[in-house]
Amino acid sequence: MDHRYESSETLRNKCAACYRQFNKMEHLVDHMRTSYHSVHEPMCGICRKHCRSFESLREHLIGPLPKADCEKIFKERGCDICLTILSSRSALRAHRESCQLSRSNNGVLYRMAKLGIQDDLRIENSRGRVVALACKMVGGGSDGSLDLCARVCLIDEHERILFHSYVAPKLPVTNYRYETTGIRPEHLRDAVPLKQVSRKIQEYLCNGEPIWQIRSRSGRARILVGHGLGHDLKCLDLEYPPLMIRDTAIYPPLMKTSKISNSLKHLTKAYLGYEIQTGVQDPYDDCVATMKLYMRMKSQDHKREDYPLATDPQNRNNFASWKQSELERMTPQKMLEISRSDYYCWCLDN
Repeated sequence: MDHRYESSETLRNKCAACYRQFNKMEHLVDHMRTSYHSVHEPMCGICRKHCRSFESLREHLIGPLPKADCEKIFKERGCDICLTILSSRSALRAHRESCQLSRSNNGVLYRMAKLGIQDDLRIENSRGRVVALACKMVGGGSDGSLDLCARVCLIDEHERILFHSYVAPKLPVTNYRYETTGIRPEHLRDAVPLKQVSRKIQEYLCNGEPIWQIRSRSGRARILVGHGLGHDLKCLDLEYPPLMIRDTAIYPPLMKTSKISNSLKHLTKAYLGYEIQTGVQDPYDDCVATMKLYMRMKSQDHKREDYPLATDPQNRNNFASWKQSELERMTPQKMLEISRSDYYCWCLDN
């Protein structure tokens, strides 16, 4: 066998995104049909390898079995928070000052002023396009394991509190979970009823649009940011269209390599550089963390495409309109160029 021919064939059958190698071109085509590689995937700033998540990229750079060349450069001038490669060590030091964030003082000042709860529902004054929501749950049911929303916070994109209130659950509370919630029976005695809170928040989110008419991201309805929003909205008995939700728990680049959600505590430490949820937890801190994560993901500078999603009918990501023989004659780079993402990248909100 001509080994030179073999190596050139293997190189031709190498994915231009993740660098996986295949014995036959048809296998590479099958891989590209289902991988949904795109310009929106996290990418190594050194070798340009595409990774499915930032956790996968981190493993590539500094994991148990990193790429040796990339690891060496990253350890010299790579940011361990955003995983960016800087031009020099001095550039890295300057970058870290802005990349490593800290807990917002807004909530601290709010509590120090003893205005800890803003439950008058006056949240219609803000004109912001993006809001973050977080809840804290107490326990219901015979064993206290049923989550009941007892505190909710809503902030705008500048981390200003729009609404922060104790909530009166519909069912009796059997476990206040005081160690983490800080909630006592007296806090809920005169709290706002759940139904009233839900209705007001939904009205604010829809911003004058009937919820059944929200079919576009360019309307008046607001973008809702949070972590585990499916659970929070269920506990609030509140509906909101999925296309307007930005959930850090299920955003593919922020998930584990195993496609399981990371905790908000982990994401905040890993990608913002500070700690939350130590001791009694405040929903304001969770709101701020999810908003910062959203803004960091949104600010990524990706190549613009007219039709960036695999679900857009105008693109050919499923390769259905190409014959197998045509695809096998394409270069790996050409196949990558026609490939599209299977998730909505938050940079598109710009």
